[in-house]
Amino acid sequence: MHMAVIERRRLALLLGLAFGALVLALVATRGTGPEAAQAASHREAPLISLDGPADISDFFMFRSYQPGNADKVSLIMNVNPGSEPSSGPNYWNFDPSVTYAFHVDNDRDGRADDVSFEFRFDNEIRGTVADAGLFLSYVGGAGPFPPITDLNSPGIGLRQKYEVTMVRGHHRTRLARGLIAVPSNVGPRTMPDYEALAAQGINELGSGIKVFAGQRQDPFYIDLGGVFDTFNFRRPVPALTIPEDEDDNLNPFGTDMLSGFNVSTIALELPSWMLTGDTGTTKLGAYASTGRPHQNVRSRQSNPGKGDVVQVQRLANPLINETIIGTKDKDEWNSREPEQERRFRDYYVNPRLALALQLVFGVPAETTGREDLVDLLLKYQPGDRRL
Repeated sequence: MHMAVIERRRLALLLGLAFGALVLALVATRGTGPEAAQAASHREAPLISLDGPADISDFFMFRSYQPGNADKVSLIMNVNPGSEPSSGPNYWNFDPSVTYAFHVDNDRDGRADDVSFEFRFDNEIRGTVADAGLFLSYVGGAGPFPPITDLNSPGIGLRQKYEVTMVRGHHRTRLARGLIAVPSNVGPRTMPDYEALAAQGINELGSGIKVFAGQRQDPFYIDLGGVFDTFNFRRPVPALTIPEDEDDNLNPFGTDMLSGFNVSTIALELPSWMLTGDTGTTKLGAYASTGRPHQNVRSRQSNPGKGDVVQVQRLANPLINETIIGTKDKDEWNSREPEQERRFRDYYVNPRLALALQLVFGVPAETTGREDLVDLLLKYQPGDRRL
């Protein structure tokens, strides 16, 4: 259920294709209906870039491709983008004041409020051998400080536990509580078999539900430095020779800026009927969000939100906030729900990125009147209610 099982190479390919597909959509002339896409976004808005534990870098929703599991759907979000692995002694964690959530639309009305899943974390400061000192709390392999081999090891001085709640309308059902999040990978002396430790974070909740929370390597594969240096790609795109195309371990397009960096992952696998309910639908919409208590939210993120929690970021279609929404509205966009997209419609109809690509590369692009992007990115199909 964690990234090793999901097959990281496949995710990296899908993420790379997602960026390429969005660029092609922007430079193409008006086309036909929407295509499915994976979602990714790294440090895309001024305020959320200051709030790593609430900054969603990736969102995935897909039907299981494992034999015998075709009735299962997986929902995944990653936060804490660009987590440098050796940032000790206080490593990367989820934030107990953040509500992490998946929201699902199963009746195609554009409102992802039919069923949601919320995750909340608590910090547990443990009175163990870790009290020997800040540095020694992570030293294992000799003397009184044994290696950390399971989630109850005494060397874990700060441990995070979490609960999972399903929300349908006004009805809340707690699916689990007291689950242990997998800690950051400190290193081979302290955690000699980190993949085995991470595997202990896969929890089976019954009724075909599995859940995982913990650190994983960032699955995104992109030269972010080149992209944001005015498309300073290391090689002309999309030139791939046949041998290069056949070699999954070769990176002909330049530097993978995110290689070696980590994210904090929340992954939920569950039977599709829990998402579809009685609708009988075979097509779902969804997005991931993070929210903070109202009093902790910066002023620009002013949407009142649900209850006492204000949404500070959302992510669904890939790279929308990075490449479509203007800088002055990026954090405002994060705070809004999908049904409020009308206020940002001008960014889709008159895409700034299409103009930038035209100016840099001299490729023909439709820079105004792009109703095809509205159909592609904001609808299930072109005939849906217009925004």
